[in-house]
Amino acid sequence: MKHKMLAVMAMMLAAGFCQAQAKWVKLFNGKDLSGWKQLNGKAQYKAENGEIVGTTVFNEPNSFLVTEATYGDFILELEFKLDADMNSGIQFRSESKADYQNGRVHGYQSEIDPSARAWTGGIYDEARRGWLYSLEYNPDAKKAFKKGEWNTCRIECIGPVIRTWINGVATANLSDDLTLKGFIGLQVHAVGKPEEAGQKVRWRNIRIQTEGVKASPPDNIFVMNTLPNALSEQEKKNGYALLWDGKTTTGWRGAYKDQFPTNGWEIKDGLLSVVKSAGAESANGGDIVTQKEYGAFDLQFQFRLTEGANSGVKYFVTEKEGNKGSAIGLEYQVLDDEKHPDAKLGAVGNRTIASLYDLIPSLKPKGSQHPIGEWNFGRVVVFPDGRIEHWLNGYKVVEYQRGTPIFYALVARSKYAEWPNFGMAEKGRILIQDHGDNVSYRSIKIKELN
Repeated sequence: MKHKMLAVMAMMLAAGFCQAQAKWVKLFNGKDLSGWKQLNGKAQYKAENGEIVGTTVFNEPNSFLVTEATYGDFILELEFKLDADMNSGIQFRSESKADYQNGRVHGYQSEIDPSARAWTGGIYDEARRGWLYSLEYNPDAKKAFKKGEWNTCRIECIGPVIRTWINGVATANLSDDLTLKGFIGLQVHAVGKPEEAGQKVRWRNIRIQTEGVKASPPDNIFVMNTLPNALSEQEKKNGYALLWDGKTTTGWRGAYKDQFPTNGWEIKDGLLSVVKSAGAESANGGDIVTQKEYGAFDLQFQFRLTEGANSGVKYFVTEKEGNKGSAIGLEYQVLDDEKHPDAKLGAVGNRTIASLYDLIPSLKPKGSQHPIGEWNFGRVVVFPDGRIEHWLNGYKVVEYQRGTPIFYALVARSKYAEWPNFGMAEKGRILIQDHGDNVSYRSIKIKELN
């Protein structure tokens, strides 16, 4: 009996220890705004009926009620409700510094978006890089937000892994390490019309864990990973692998060659770069291709352009044509649209960045393209049924299907009309193009689809 009692006591102590590790701390006492301060705009914040109520004020910039304390690794839960179709958000790991845009609040934000776009739970980088995880990556999660009702938001930040949930539905999964600690904030968005003043957003039951935080079980939603040449555990679980290891030429060779080019390419500091030459197509080191062929796949890559640069990522490259210049294949265009003349050629903009080169223009929303010198996130998804998508920085900008009358008509009017069965190979290699301009690539990864 004594041993049984000791065992029970041990279990109780263990349970108490686990409970202590998972202790929730209230960030809002339900009565006043102790522990919080207001930054930037002059929207109205007040404590009322156990809620923090934010009210829009005309002609004021984005306003933030932020915690006086800062947080690194944590799990945050709260409830929110919108009284109107207004935009809002929850800042985390955010900062306000005098030497950054005169103290403007910047950092990660879990979006609150009641519009038809329905990106609530997506991750926006306020006053910094823009969208990091749009819900176009996870469209099923668009249904999680309940308009006009109380909604529950959960945010987990553990190391570089950031995950969000809305009403228990996984909405975003991001790996990013730009800021690993900062305050938490409640945003009242700016309004541009007098009649939009007086709109209210409410928050309640705001609580946080900071000690012994443990990640929720893995899910299967898409992961956006900004860490160079890295795979998160979730990405590995989802079936992704690095197509380039970030260090060597393993898995790659020159197009129409047995070996990787001896010149024209540079591998340095985790970057795979085309060396600047005369700007001609495949006239220096030449294109490079994967050793392996791929059919249906999800390809991701980051690319950084220099001013006036041209390159491209091709797929379904077979090298059967034996042509001179760049090997033949369907191409995701990589280009400086403003400075390179090729952007003005072709038809209806079908040679601009992220387009299906010379066939279909990319429909890029405002803000979807990052400036020259910054990293852009490209993605090509080839489904088993022949549907193909091009993505740029979280936006789907091209969608088509191989083998349809429309596809054949587009090919017939393009520069590829002379090549029989262009783009219709069952499998092919992935190609990165040498166009004689300095362009860098990293984080090239792929998932084969069945």
